[in-house]
Amino acid sequence: MSRQPRPGALYLCPADSLDEGRARGFDPYGEGRDTVLVARWQGRLHAWLNRCPHLDVAMQYRKDRFMSGDGQHIVCFAHGALFRPDSGLCVLGPCLGQSLQGRELVIDDDSAVWLVNVPQAACTL
Repeated sequence: MSRQPRPGALYLCPADSLDEGRARGFDPYGEGRDTVLVARWQGRLHAWLNRCPHLDVAMQYRKDRFMSGDGQHIVCFAHGALFRPDSGLCVLGPCLGQSLQGRELVIDDDSAVWLVNVPQAACTL
């Protein structure tokens, strides 16, 4: 594993383990559930808090099932809202116009993906 790029960063995965049009969940805060999702969209990685802005529930219906069948949108499976993978903006559903809460990522020289600006207590997990 690569060296931590800066204080308050948590290692998530190798960048090449995230496929285009797909998303994976992570538990960087040690809560026993995926609280962050990372999606690869048009070659770029985007991280979002795994909470729907409408119902404040987790987005996936089972492990790592965040994307629509065609890989074009992040879906809240609680009520079918669709979100743009690049901006987190809801484009269809009861939270239309609202957005997912973004999280900052860093990809280091070894192509390791790090979640940054994580509270220091979580970095000791």
